[in-house]
Amino acid sequence: MSNTCCTVDGDEHTSLHNTNTKKDLKEDKNEKLKMFLPSIFSLFVLLIGLSFDHYFQPAWFEGSVRVIWYIIAYLPVGFPVIKEALVSIRKKDVFSEFLLMSIATIGAFSIGEYPEGVAVMLFYAVGEAFQGMAVKRAKLNIKLLLDQRPDETTIIDGSIATTIRAADVKIGDIIQLKAGEKLALDGVLLSERASFNTAALTGESKPDTKKYGEPILAGMINLDRLCQVKVTTAYEDSKLSKILEMVEKATAQKAPAELFIRKFARIYTPIVVFLAFAIVIVPFFFVTYYQFSDWLYRALVFLVISCPCALVISIPLGYFGGIGAASRHGILFKGSNYLDKIATIQNVVMDKTGTMTEGVFNVQEILFDANFDKEEILTYVNALEGLSSHPVATAIHEFVGPVDPQIALDNTEEIAGYGLRAFVNQKELLVGNFKLMDKFNVPYTVDPSSIVYTLIAVAYGGEFVGYITIADRIKDDAQVAISRLKSYGVKTVMLSGDKRNVVEYVAKVLGIDEAYGDLLPEEKVVKVKAIKANNSTVAFVGDGVNDAPVVALSDIGIAMGGLGSDVTIETADVVIQDDMPSKIATAIDIGKYTKKIVWQNITLAFVVKGIVLILGAGGIATMWEAVFADVGVALLAILNAIRIQRMKF
Repeated sequence: MSNTCCTVDGDEHTSLHNTNTKKDLKEDKNEKLKMFLPSIFSLFVLLIGLSFDHYFQPAWFEGSVRVIWYIIAYLPVGFPVIKEALVSIRKKDVFSEFLLMSIATIGAFSIGEYPEGVAVMLFYAVGEAFQGMAVKRAKLNIKLLLDQRPDETTIIDGSIATTIRAADVKIGDIIQLKAGEKLALDGVLLSERASFNTAALTGESKPDTKKYGEPILAGMINLDRLCQVKVTTAYEDSKLSKILEMVEKATAQKAPAELFIRKFARIYTPIVVFLAFAIVIVPFFFVTYYQFSDWLYRALVFLVISCPCALVISIPLGYFGGIGAASRHGILFKGSNYLDKIATIQNVVMDKTGTMTEGVFNVQEILFDANFDKEEILTYVNALEGLSSHPVATAIHEFVGPVDPQIALDNTEEIAGYGLRAFVNQKELLVGNFKLMDKFNVPYTVDPSSIVYTLIAVAYGGEFVGYITIADRIKDDAQVAISRLKSYGVKTVMLSGDKRNVVEYVAKVLGIDEAYGDLLPEEKVVKVKAIKANNSTVAFVGDGVNDAPVVALSDIGIAMGGLGSDVTIETADVVIQDDMPSKIATAIDIGKYTKKIVWQNITLAFVVKGIVLILGAGGIATMWEAVFADVGVALLAILNAIRIQRMKF
């Protein structure tokens, strides 16, 4: 007997490790059979009993024999429910759906309605089994979708190749990856070039070509040639492991609709129990020809109808479906509550670099004062930028080449929102934006606002050396993202630490409503607070470490998970794995559709149950209508909920 109604709303989490996933697949078929065996036996005995009652009518099938026969039919499906009712009572959860079904069916036996008592519990058991299967399948689908790590991998030591458990691979080991194989751990590519399918992480199956030294993540599939990957992260700390952990924890974060139904059920259930008692007792004082068995039957029908299982099961299942559908598109929601929030978002505020642009910079021009040795200053700048992982630093490093190991940097520091500072040959070296020049009172004659490029200003020994112009490319689907957001009536705002005219240019090209540049991290926070002050909901999309504070402040924090920093990903509520801005709109689509499904189920359950409750209290509805109102509505709601897992967004 499935205990689905209890476990879905509890704090249990399904383990998302690969070995458990395979074990679940093997056990799934056996569990289905075990779930339905009691119901199959009860149905067989019930049908024989009904044939004896209505067709064959043997003389021996009377009195105590008939009662015992139907008890035998009842026990396989009824005993687990009665047991759960007693367990719930011991846990001080007296008014559970298990108690309702126990009272209703035992009451049916007490007034001689044996077949109906068995039938009600039988259909309830079948409904519970289907519900258990649906919830398990929803969880399993998410596991199968995400847990793409192989159990074993091949490492090489010199010319010797050894196959070992993936969990036993150590940082620094070299993995040999054949064409068609999945990578089990994060690492960097040691081969000159290789192409990978990144669908496990991003939801996109198009090939991603990597070059020597570029990061390769667990779950990626090698497409074309034998390659080698040096492991940089332990098995349990890989990005995919963190993704799996996020999804595992997601079921603990309940949406308002789920929390409402849980609270509602705690109040609703005892009320209907007392109403059922009232249906039996109150008519005694007002009805002329009071028949106890008739009014007891009405009360029992009332109890069966009132079982809140359709709501308790179908609503969490709808959110499971939403989380699974999002995961399939490379979007990770850390809780079902964020599916609800994103559906009603009014403002999407975004960073520029790495969010709406590629974050892959190229040096365009170097304009240094002729009084300085250009090559010498560039080697100093390269050495200092080598300490940073910012895309601008990468662009300079790729342009200049390897860092000169003979350059000694002293007292290096990164000044958030400004740039980098160090001492070379006892002279101060400043590399950053023009606000850094202002901060250290370095005079310059350049007008930064006149240049539509990202500028890196350089000062050495207190004198302005010049600047480097760097260009970034707008992402291919950024325009689509903004168009879709506007079609939802969402206001778009861009906040960036990059120079104002660059930010305004990008915003104008994309059609973003408002844009602000030259912002420090704390200034981004002020801007978001100003938007929220108007009672507007805000989603912030970013990827850098300096975006973490404003991500945490917003109603929905969205991190670009491919290029994004670990801090931002940890802080965010939603992670977009392939860094595609259009996935912001897709996330909103999924949130809206999930919310729609959930409220359809709530409405269906309340309307049908309300009608049949009134009919039952009036003596019009029988146990069979009650069964439909309970189990039938639950199954319809479940079928509606799982639709979202098959939708294309």
